[in-house]
Amino acid sequence: MKFILGTKGEMTQYFGEDGRVYPATIVNAGPITITQIKNSTADGYDAVQYGFGNRNEKNISKSVLGHTKGVTFRTLKELRLDESATKAVGEVVTVDEFAVGDKITVSGTSKGKGFQGVVKRHGFAGGRRSHGQKHSEREHGSIGGGLRNRVPAGTRMGGRMGGDRITVKNLEILAIDNKASQLIIKGAIPGRPGTLLEIVS
Repeated sequence: MKFILGTKGEMTQYFGEDGRVYPATIVNAGPITITQIKNSTADGYDAVQYGFGNRNEKNISKSVLGHTKGVTFRTLKELRLDESATKAVGEVVTVDEFAVGDKITVSGTSKGKGFQGVVKRHGFAGGRRSHGQKHSEREHGSIGGGLRNRVPAGTRMGGRMGGDRITVKNLEILAIDNKASQLIIKGAIPGRPGTLLEIVS
């Protein structure tokens, strides 16, 4: 299993060798450093912990600095494994692990959109634009009766939207820039530029 962390860059157009133009996202991926190996005997499960990026030392707790032996990583992430890890603590993982054409799964946090109505949040059509309507073009309408003074659980209404963990599967790597440590991935990826992404193949 291949794994790397990165930050979302900008979207662009990628011209393939077949002459077609593909929508693509540039991801600044890695390098990441293995900070801990967990095994089923000592920890109850098999996993590898990675450190990525840089952060100001004053913003990191002493316990985390002790765990990373003074290295100021931006974030620590853990990847669960089905079997014992084959890598060692201190080993560095770069984009060289991946190849053009690899199918990958990307996870990240979507953009926060604040409080939104039902038309944007759930795709409602709103009220009819006919005679007798007044200021109700984007209202959700009745939420159902018969339940006295409470709203049924799960009723689709206006509310806070975005800021969710989104996972997109079966994305394809179109190109790799080893010198700049970048992956060019086909299609769109959740989040804004700078969003932390987990990439698994």
